[in-house]
Order: sequence, then structure tokens, then C-alpha cells
Amino acid sequence: MKRDRKPSTQTLSLLGVLLEQPRSWRHGYDISIATAIKSGTLYPILMRLSDRGFLEHKWQGSDTARPPRHVYRLTAGGAAYARAQIAANEWARVLPTLSRSRG
Repeated sequence: MKRDRKPSTQTLSLLGVLLEQPRSWRHGYDISIATAIKSGTLYPILMRLSDRGFLEHKWQGSDTARPPRHVYRLTAGGAAYARAQIAANEWARVLPTLSRSRG
């Protein structure tokens, strides 16, 4: 049986950055800068999202002496997943505030 866990704050941050331009390819380093997620956390998240079919990835060459780099972007299913998770987690942040204001 497959567990369906809530995504971590880092995963939500990564999804939010990719969702800004879902069809644009992004380098891991660029994503790291945009999210402030260190590489030791970022790359395992990218691999898990890729394994689940939410991200596409490929090697991108360079015109300079720089070696090829991995780039990532959301799949259509990944964009839908990102929107749903971000919306669900926005609502989850509002719920504790609402319950405190009524008490």
C-alpha cells in the first residue's frame, strides 16, 4: 500500500517556484537560490518528484567550457499536483487561525 504523505515545506517551496513558469526548464542551482534550499535537501526532493512523474528532467549542454547540467520542469500532472498541494496547505495554515479566533 502506497503512503500519501503531505509534502514538506521545502517541497512546497520548490513546487511554488516551478509553478511560476511551469513549462520553463530550471537548473538545480537556480532552484536552490530561489528557494534557499541546500543541495543536500533539494536534489533528493527533485529525484522523488521525478520518480513520481511530476517533473521532467534532462541534461542541458553549454556553449562554454561548463559541463552539461540537469534541468527540471513540471509535467502537466506535476503542475496540477503543485496547485493542489499549495492550495491544500494554504487552507491548512488558515484553519488554526480560524479556530483560535472563535474560541
